[in-house]
Amino acid sequence: MSFLPPAFTGSLKGLPGYNEETFLRVHASGARITSVRLQPRKAGDAAALFPQLETERVPWSHDGYYLSSRPSFTFDPQFHAGAYYVQEASSMFLEAAVRQTVPLDTPLKALDLCAAPGGKTTLLQAVLHPDSLLVANEVIKPRAAVLADNITRWGAENVVVTNNDPRDFARLDEYFDLLNVDAPCSGSGLFRRDPEAVQEWSLDNVALCSQRQQRILADALPALKPGGTLIYSTCSYSQEEDEQIADWLVAEFGMESLPLQTQPQWGIVATQSPQHGAHGYRFYPDKVKGEGFFIACFRKPGEPGTPRAHRLKTALLAAKDAARLTPWLAEKDVFAFTDHHGEAILLTPAMAADLAFLQKHLYIRKAGVKMGQLTAKELVPDHQLALSTAVAAGLPAVELDLENALRYLRKEDIRLDEATKGWTLMRFHGMNLGWAKVLPNRVNNYYPKEMRILKASAPDA
Repeated sequence: MSFLPPAFTGSLKGLPGYNEETFLRVHASGARITSVRLQPRKAGDAAALFPQLETERVPWSHDGYYLSSRPSFTFDPQFHAGAYYVQEASSMFLEAAVRQTVPLDTPLKALDLCAAPGGKTTLLQAVLHPDSLLVANEVIKPRAAVLADNITRWGAENVVVTNNDPRDFARLDEYFDLLNVDAPCSGSGLFRRDPEAVQEWSLDNVALCSQRQQRILADALPALKPGGTLIYSTCSYSQEEDEQIADWLVAEFGMESLPLQTQPQWGIVATQSPQHGAHGYRFYPDKVKGEGFFIACFRKPGEPGTPRAHRLKTALLAAKDAARLTPWLAEKDVFAFTDHHGEAILLTPAMAADLAFLQKHLYIRKAGVKMGQLTAKELVPDHQLALSTAVAAGLPAVELDLENALRYLRKEDIRLDEATKGWTLMRFHGMNLGWAKVLPNRVNNYYPKEMRILKASAPDA
């Protein structure tokens, strides 16, 4: 017997690809799908990360994998090292959409507008050209903090995390080549994973979400360049939030619908909007190995013009101070550095060129990689540097076993037998977890208090 109310299932009748019998059956089954996406600059083998589980590739994602069961991610040090991101498999189709609609052989400016908790931001960061500038925005302040923490774990150097309302981005007129809007929605695509969310669903809420989605898109579209790509997605089945929004984008803004290529064996349902025939793609849990999802891609009309120059320049550290930072990095003469309230910040070239411009128009929560406090005697390294993929491989480091790694991640005292001193990276399976300062008679644990594991022990298997 299904827990889905008749008002909800009745609203789905007649939608492309909807089969009430199989849809209700899969929701009643209690089945749970677990999937992760690897950070390709930290891990390349899912079987090595999860030797106790069976792994299977997510067919539309280069680095996505299904796991045969859900492990305790909280008590996996590799999770805290940023080796992978736990992400719902259907939403990983964003990768296929980007690969088919965006030139990946050139640096771009991209905006992930509704980015928390960070799944699509980390996916975009892995797929886009490494010299791109990626802005990840979240309007809700506590969620923006979670987003920033997840970007830190991922280790990305080229991401700016902002905490702004979508309307603020109209100030960045025709700035971005790619705009990704994973819009807030009624959430019906996640009912199998979160049955309690069903209680919040109603036709009135669907209508409110549709209006909110239109406002968000209308506010942000001025920031997209002519000829730029918009990718719109929801985790809702409702046509008012999916195909009807696609029709509205075509009618109001002249957006050009972009078709995508899929494989029949994937089970993705291709759909077209009722008025303008805009292409969309529906994911149903009785047809794909994943949850409910909708995605559609568009090209903004017009030809891209010459990028607008701005005279704002980011103040950079003096050469003598920058020279003290480069020994901590794997690549020299690749990054620029600035100071923010006494902290040295690593910037990519794209950030160094545009950070002051972005700061003028947006509230920035995180930019680049915080390297740490540069004192007269030393660099007091920051946690962001430890997890960054830019950090040097040859720095002093200690490999921890699982017990000590978990003690470290709880910010508890640890003992080291190895003869090392000073600032030292704590590692698990060769992956950096964070810093400790090794002194003659003790080890000071510098794992961030706000990111520590709070649970005492893992649940019984």
